[in-house]
Amino acid sequence: MSLPGKNPPAVAGGMQQWLSSIVMSAVALLLTLGPTHVQGSCDIFRGNWVPDSSGPLYTSSSCPLIIRAENCQANGRPDKGYENWRWKPERCALPRFDARKFLKLMRGKTLAFAGDSIAQNQMESLLCILWQVDTPINLSDRRMSRWIFNSTSITIIRIWSPWLLYNSKEAVGIAPEGLNKVFLDIPDKTLMEFLPGFDVLVLSFGHWFVTPSAYILNGTVVGGQSWWPLEAGKMQMNNIDAFGASTETCLTAVATNPNFKGIAILSTYSPDHYERGAWNVGGSCTGKVNPLDKAMRDVFIDAMYVKQVAGFRKVVKNSGEQGSKLKLMSITEPFALRVDGHPGPYTNLDPNKKTQRGPDGRPPPQDCLHWCVPGPIDTWNKMLFETIRR
Repeated sequence: MSLPGKNPPAVAGGMQQWLSSIVMSAVALLLTLGPTHVQGSCDIFRGNWVPDSSGPLYTSSSCPLIIRAENCQANGRPDKGYENWRWKPERCALPRFDARKFLKLMRGKTLAFAGDSIAQNQMESLLCILWQVDTPINLSDRRMSRWIFNSTSITIIRIWSPWLLYNSKEAVGIAPEGLNKVFLDIPDKTLMEFLPGFDVLVLSFGHWFVTPSAYILNGTVVGGQSWWPLEAGKMQMNNIDAFGASTETCLTAVATNPNFKGIAILSTYSPDHYERGAWNVGGSCTGKVNPLDKAMRDVFIDAMYVKQVAGFRKVVKNSGEQGSKLKLMSITEPFALRVDGHPGPYTNLDPNKKTQRGPDGRPPPQDCLHWCVPGPIDTWNKMLFETIRR
């Protein structure tokens, strides 16, 4: 699904620079502090990308589950170099994903992904990796995607919940009917209903906070994104604040649920790479074929990351022993370098699709948010495997 471009709160030029410096300082501090939980004796999220001649764990033709828009090779992408990089942590090794070992580790357990289309992107990658050694049965229904590996009694589930919160289109106060209402203090009901049955829960969300929405807290409209009546005065919460609140609400509900005995892994905000504008105003990742040596700072992505990690740390601290259920998978910084890993204009089979900028400099329609499958997102599942194993 296409999403609107990110729209951080508008500020004047000098204020924008000040905000940028504050956010970058906060990001630097978070990187210095490292993750809240300990990944053995090594932080697997600090490192660099190195060439890898061993190639991907599967191909675009060896997995029938790849959705059309993310099957970059089948859609005609001419380069394959983006498939041939691996993440090398600074002080340890991140092993190549061993599907048989993963199935053995997860025998008899249920792994669930909850969130937006990025959560689906990661689940699709994992299923493709595992498909190479075992074929699952699809038992999906309208409430969730569900895949069963009979040989090891493993269930992999995806729950669609773009805000991880309760939402409605009904009128609330000054917010009209038809506009998304996001209730910042109420967790997603479907997620909470099925939570006790999960052994591992992966939470991945954030990008729907750029869609037109009203934010509701304690029954009152407190803010909005791409919507706010002038006569309502100043907003109490913008979309970045709302994202932080949603992180705290969801994680608190998960950690303090007495019937949930598993672990919940929060995957941090997935960076997009629309250069020169948002997706609908000339933003592009066309022609990017290698990782960046140094990430280009993005004030909005940095701010979302800072809010999310701060919310995670707060919930872990306030939840006491129950906070040990929560783990952080800090993918934002490593994947800020992977400008080459998105479908770009290669989202369909049309042989006549435009793949280069036109004479007027405008780029073709493209996706610089989701990830090619196979591609860099397979490394998310290597990190997931290590997080579960440790």
